[in-house]
Amino acid sequence: MDQQFFDRASVEVARDLIGVELDVCGAGGVIVETEAYEPDEPASHSFRGPTQRNAVMFGQPGHAYVYRSYGIHWCLNFVCRPGSAVLIRALQPVRGLEVMEKRRGLADPLLLCSGPGRLCQALGITIAHNGLPLLAPPFEFTSPNTPPLIVTGRRIGISQAVDLPWRFGLSGSLHISRKFTGKGGLAP
Repeated sequence: MDQQFFDRASVEVARDLIGVELDVCGAGGVIVETEAYEPDEPASHSFRGPTQRNAVMFGQPGHAYVYRSYGIHWCLNFVCRPGSAVLIRALQPVRGLEVMEKRRGLADPLLLCSGPGRLCQALGITIAHNGLPLLAPPFEFTSPNTPPLIVTGRRIGISQAVDLPWRFGLSGSLHISRKFTGKGGLAP
């Protein structure tokens, strides 16, 4: 992966991140669920333009955009083209299980990283990661050896632009945050 990987439409990046391994300081796993956000749709944080909170989204591709959701949970996004980003919704934990279990206060691997808030807690992601380059420590990526089978569906946890099929998941994964239902299907 390089800068050009992220310098594309968020929908393409979100799909291509499925099956990629993400490591943050020795803890991580396989990305099994993502959601894409573009600047011209109302569910995106960038829809109303740059603010202090979303400024990273308007910067260079390949940086982390971290924000707090509902004042409780951190959420990790990967910045793509200006104003667009990919929310990392779930991982299948592979490395650093003991550290992730301690951070989360539980040992069930299906609950460690299945959801954006859980994922960030398990990986130790905080606002301190906001704006950091993704292609440098503490982040590390490993591409899959074989192309994964990907399913698509509507994004979840939002109230606007819910009809867009910009949620992607690893087919058959038990580690996703919520099952794929509706008119989704296999991604090309």
